[in-house]
Amino acid sequence: MLGALVVAAFFLVGAIGPLVSPYDPLKQDIPHTLEGPSAAQPMGTADLGRDVLSRLVAGTRVSIQVSVISIALAVVVGLAVGLACGYWRGWLDDILMRLMDALYAFPTLILAIALVGALGRSLINAMLAISIVALPHFARLVRGQVLSVRELEYVQAARIAGARDLRIVVRHILPNVVGILAVQAALTTAFAILTESNLSFLGLGVRPPTPSWGSMLRLGYPFIELAPWLALVPGAVITMTVLGFSLLGDGIRDLLDPRLRRR
Repeated sequence: MLGALVVAAFFLVGAIGPLVSPYDPLKQDIPHTLEGPSAAQPMGTADLGRDVLSRLVAGTRVSIQVSVISIALAVVVGLAVGLACGYWRGWLDDILMRLMDALYAFPTLILAIALVGALGRSLINAMLAISIVALPHFARLVRGQVLSVRELEYVQAARIAGARDLRIVVRHILPNVVGILAVQAALTTAFAILTESNLSFLGLGVRPPTPSWGSMLRLGYPFIELAPWLALVPGAVITMTVLGFSLLGDGIRDLLDPRLRRR
């Protein structure tokens, strides 16, 4: 429940936050540079006088776009690859899974940096890079589930009764994959947020002055002694959001586990 509340707050802020944001997140106010938290600006101001709270709210929308779009794309492609490889096997399985193994062999952040560097620095390319990095996790997971489900008695009975392969996959195999896929999607969304923050911190995410949590960290850490809130606030928000998605994924897994439901 705690994870669900954190995730709900994350989406709520991203949806309506810019409408109620106290200040323009891009507007500079040089006379009020690096001011501490106050009643007017609860999280202080940044190096160019921009309101930190307003930039955090605007950065939430960036994180939502990256996490939802990139993971949705990885889920759709990974599901298709996993179902095809697990059910039909053969040369298709050999080719696609060796490709997934090759992607899986690279360190995730290094691969994401390499992809963004090759594609060019933009939010769309960052989402595409995160999708490619996350794709092997979903494809391998779905394939493993399909390999076990396709040998069950009711699937064999449907095949003997003359059901077509597509009908068997959609009606009998896919429902057994959706639950574990939802758990992995929640956990991988936390990874997507963290990866986007890393890319933005390294200057490979959104272009300034568009705010994102990672770019706020990058601009704030040189002032860690003079104005610690510039780095501590976005760092705390990233930590809470990633923790929320991780708790949500664990909660979904527990709900789907029949042994825990009996308790």
